[in-house]
Amino acid sequence: MQTLKRAVITGLGALTPIGNNVTDFWNNLVAGKSGAARITKFNPDPFRTQFACELKDYDPAKLLDRNDIRKTDPFTQYALIAAQQAVTDSGLDFSKMDPFDSGVIWGSGQGGMLTFEEQVKEYTVGNYVPRFNPFFVPKLIANMASGMISIRFGLMGINYTTVSACSTSNTAIMDALNYIRLGKAKVIITGGSEAPITEASVGGFCAMKAMSTRNDDPATASRPFDTERDGFVMGEGAAALVLEEYEHAVARGAHIYAEVAGAAMTADAYHMTATHPEGLGALRAMKSALEDAGLTPQDVDYLNAHATSTPVGDLSELAAIRSLFGESPQHLSISATKSMTGHLLGAAGAIEAIASVLSINNGIVPPTINTTNPDPAIPAGLQIVMGNAVQKKISVAMSNTFGFGGHNGIVVFREVK
Repeated sequence: MQTLKRAVITGLGALTPIGNNVTDFWNNLVAGKSGAARITKFNPDPFRTQFACELKDYDPAKLLDRNDIRKTDPFTQYALIAAQQAVTDSGLDFSKMDPFDSGVIWGSGQGGMLTFEEQVKEYTVGNYVPRFNPFFVPKLIANMASGMISIRFGLMGINYTTVSACSTSNTAIMDALNYIRLGKAKVIITGGSEAPITEASVGGFCAMKAMSTRNDDPATASRPFDTERDGFVMGEGAAALVLEEYEHAVARGAHIYAEVAGAAMTADAYHMTATHPEGLGALRAMKSALEDAGLTPQDVDYLNAHATSTPVGDLSELAAIRSLFGESPQHLSISATKSMTGHLLGAAGAIEAIASVLSINNGIVPPTINTTNPDPAIPAGLQIVMGNAVQKKISVAMSNTFGFGGHNGIVVFREVK
């Protein structure tokens, strides 16, 4: 029987609404800073929701080659920036490695939404004259993110982009974990990117009544587990993690943030957009991820909840948490970092993976902000960290993601001693 190899994290990169690098992201997360504000990318006045968590002080011209900007959609640009940060952080020199030993497994829920929207506008306003940008298709397709990352670093191993709605990034991380476990790669750049703050995307979610409408106070709009929650807040950005085979990382003296201990996916098989009311698929995914890691619920110190601040979704996740951990698990602290970053859709899992890993490294549980009236469905003994971050020894962290289509993706991270 084949002995599975271990996968560890040796590099991190982040481009988020609360920080354009990992350090700023983490500091603002711990400080409880909201990234939500009125939309500036287009005139939001006609829309039901007029705010989102946009990137701040972001200028791609300072970070990317002009040709890369011209040929790629923002979601790919975000991916390149986060990946470059992560590779730099890892200290890897790919020129000294076999290019077939390293690859990219990326995730994006929407891909080139802005590219699609702009081309349709040009086509229709131009009286349907077929004048298309030659980069329209390459900019549009989601796999261009992983393709461009591989081109940037000369990586010739496994390469693809996956999509499972809001659990996309966790799917990518799980796949990267398993490729390394099986000895099929020594290094994989994984993560996710999303550029969904466009008229079509915002309009579509508005039509579903999925997003908060607190246009008068965006900073307090995302309030997971609160009785007055009224929908999620959209976010944009990217996060990248360098996953590396443990012995390879040790041999080169790499700094190891944490081990990807286990992961699992399940399907609700229930509804296109609604989660199972009892959280059955989520529960099974959480159990399976722990089994995959060789751990028990009692081993988990911190849970980064999916918790998007929707009336139905938060309750469904609570049901799964209660079923797995019980009514008053004294060992477990929970927080919902989307209350600060917004919901980055396909990139959410990658952002929250970094939050989970840094929680282990720093011994800090980030807060859940804006939850001033906790839902009575929350058991009295469930420790949801609200308002301010707390210090705590964290050896094991779990990150939950759930997506349209009934996708449930869970990743478990463990301290490397």
